[in-house]
Amino acid sequence: MSKLVEFSPKQKKFIRMPFQHTLEVNEGTPRSGKTTAGHFRYARYLINSRDENHLIAAYNQEQAFRLFIDGDGTGLMHIFNGYCKLKHDDLGDHLEIHTPRGIKKVYYKGAGKANSVGAITGMSLGSVVFCEINLLHMDFIQEAFRRTFAAINRYHYADLNPPSPNHPVIEKVFDVQDTYWQHWTIQDNPIITEKRKQEIYETLKKNKYLLDRDWYGKRVLPEGVIYSMFDMDKNIKPALQGEPIEMFFTADGGQNDPTSCSCNIVTRKKADGRYRYFLNRVAHYYHSGRDTGQIKAMSVYAREIKEFIQWCVDKFQMRYTEVFVDPACKSLREELHLIGIYTRPADNNAHDIQGTKKGIEVGIERCQNLITNEQFFLIETDKYDHYNFIKEIGMYARDEKGKPIDDYNHAMDEFRYGVNYFYKRYVI
Repeated sequence: MSKLVEFSPKQKKFIRMPFQHTLEVNEGTPRSGKTTAGHFRYARYLINSRDENHLIAAYNQEQAFRLFIDGDGTGLMHIFNGYCKLKHDDLGDHLEIHTPRGIKKVYYKGAGKANSVGAITGMSLGSVVFCEINLLHMDFIQEAFRRTFAAINRYHYADLNPPSPNHPVIEKVFDVQDTYWQHWTIQDNPIITEKRKQEIYETLKKNKYLLDRDWYGKRVLPEGVIYSMFDMDKNIKPALQGEPIEMFFTADGGQNDPTSCSCNIVTRKKADGRYRYFLNRVAHYYHSGRDTGQIKAMSVYAREIKEFIQWCVDKFQMRYTEVFVDPACKSLREELHLIGIYTRPADNNAHDIQGTKKGIEVGIERCQNLITNEQFFLIETDKYDHYNFIKEIGMYARDEKGKPIDDYNHAMDEFRYGVNYFYKRYVI
């Protein structure tokens, strides 16, 4: 590797410990150093393994590559720099690593969809790494364990931020396997300065749920999460629900903050002589300059959104009616106009009053109603998937005064804009 990595005592202990368990789980807060420790422990495993084929699984293939193959500079391709190469064969994309015990092929695949399991059916594996295992489909997880039954040196590793106490991965995976579990917090990461820790604490303390989950690393019920009624089974579908009648786009823009744009298709079903309408979120463009460290000009975002819109038009063979953009994001609107995408300002609830609800709370209540009534669905897709939407919807929360926290809300804002349009056109 080109850079020196500093480890905490906990990371060193984890990397060096013997391989004695079927499954090792690092569960804890973001920025706790658990994934970096996982990179080096898994590299140590691969050097000594006598099995050839191995697997990195994450919500999608891009995340599998980013989290463990690249790993922000500490992933496998950097640890084995000079002894590895990215390749593709009949089983898929992989990192080929030359070790003293022969060649190891580390495949990386998406595991968040219901049909993801088909990508590993028939594979024989020595090990599996589950990145953010709580976001992966349970059928894939169970099949992955079966794919390692014949391994010489069988090994599984998982990491995750603390899930709710009743998350099925706890009962169906952790409690079933021979599991070695470790708890991690931000105090275990040697590269986070005390100043940065204090900044993070000041942000998290505004909401008890986020403080317990992302500072103390506790499994807590998401009482403060605004869309806690979102159900990964009920509100995610493999295909459109009903007859398509309209396609439209909503967007929210930023440079340091994320830029988010969704494709939405309205469908209808007839029952008892009346139509019932559904809002299907079918694809999602998302980029965060803050998270990736790559700041893009607004003109670049506009071009990429135009490509996203064309991809959606081609895939679903529908003409779109509207492109709504956050009215505060005038620069994105202007850039889109310059390249031929006409936009309108989104309805951001600025003037809404409904009973005791005012402004943004009106839109939030509409979103909650659609989710609860199963009129809102995420539709699975191979490209432009919903990973970032799912991450945000699990983190978007209220502060101690009951106000929505201005964080994890860029996909949530443009989701609300789309619901406002849908509500006024098809529900009210």
